[in-house]
Amino acid sequence: MLVERYREMLGKKSVIRELSEFATARGKEIGYENVFDYSLGNPSVPVPQQFTEEMLRLIREDDGSLHGYSPSLTLPEVRQAVAESLKKRFGIPYEAEHIFMTSGAAGAIAHAVRLIADAGDEVLTFAPFFPEYHPYVDLTGAVLRVVPADTETFQIHFDAFRELLSERTAAVLINTPNNPSGVVYSDETLQTLADILREASSKYGHPIYLISDEPYREIVFDGRKPSCPSRFYNNTIMCYSFSKSLSIPGERIGYVAVNPACADAKVLIQMCGQISRGIGHNCPASLIQRAIVPCLDITSDLSVYERNMNLIYDTLRDLDITVVRPGGTFYIFPKAPEEDAVAFSKKALDYDLILVPGDSFGAPGFFRMAYCIDTEKVERSLPVLRKFITKTYR
Repeated sequence: MLVERYREMLGKKSVIRELSEFATARGKEIGYENVFDYSLGNPSVPVPQQFTEEMLRLIREDDGSLHGYSPSLTLPEVRQAVAESLKKRFGIPYEAEHIFMTSGAAGAIAHAVRLIADAGDEVLTFAPFFPEYHPYVDLTGAVLRVVPADTETFQIHFDAFRELLSERTAAVLINTPNNPSGVVYSDETLQTLADILREASSKYGHPIYLISDEPYREIVFDGRKPSCPSRFYNNTIMCYSFSKSLSIPGERIGYVAVNPACADAKVLIQMCGQISRGIGHNCPASLIQRAIVPCLDITSDLSVYERNMNLIYDTLRDLDITVVRPGGTFYIFPKAPEEDAVAFSKKALDYDLILVPGDSFGAPGFFRMAYCIDTEKVERSLPVLRKFITKTYR
């Protein structure tokens, strides 16, 4: 007998994926270069040469151990290298015992939620949010509850957050820089969040953990440095992916980093090995774990994303479209010029503009553009976007 909840999910496929598939099919008809596909957050810049060279070196110099099983807690030398990099960058005394390598940020969140939330517990997140948070959390038996968005700034709506906090709150899940808004939480926002969590933990008599989803940490604009929520709150579990910083989403590599000052920090990482047994994670590929070591403190050339953002932002502003300027990522989240963003996005398809409505992100009336595409294509798309908005809404 089939498990009904997974069968039901077949009717709730990702809107992002469906639009991406539509764009691919349309591209076969008219040439993909003529489809202005802003649907999928797939990095568009080349992988650093250093990563490729390290992959080749490891394979050439294999002594027969390269492709063997990893230990259940993942490769110790890789964990140590990640810890040293984080310690150097953010001044937090991580050691190997605080790190667990995972299959990207999704694998990291899968472990983090299971570490601290049991069936019936609640995990709070803030709209707009990545839609996959629902299966990440809800399929563990915990419940994801969404704090409404502050649509003026897309910082945290603290009044609404306080109303949802309760004794059932096991964790708060944040994403900064944020998908889909592109907003980076300010230090003031992170400090206020930390203060509220400390107060609530004391009130309810148990730690409320902060799960910090950080795959876009390195993609920040205006010369700012990446922030680190773990510096503001001890009970933070960092979830990271190299997918965006190194342009290797298909390699599925990331990590969990438990703040050394976190309650039961060492035990939590030990528990990750046991969680893996239950979900069949069983470590990322040993080759990829090793290959990222010399690349921990470098990135792809990410400057194209800021260039694309400025082109799109300036055009939207010129069209009188309400939009909060992104501080990072490769997403922008404008307000649709009509109340129904789904209808708006469908109308855009007539112009071969693939735009994602914001309903599944918890922010109806907005739409997302993933501008991780060549700048030349962005430039060609803008007159089409201008024509669409002007003819349809002006």
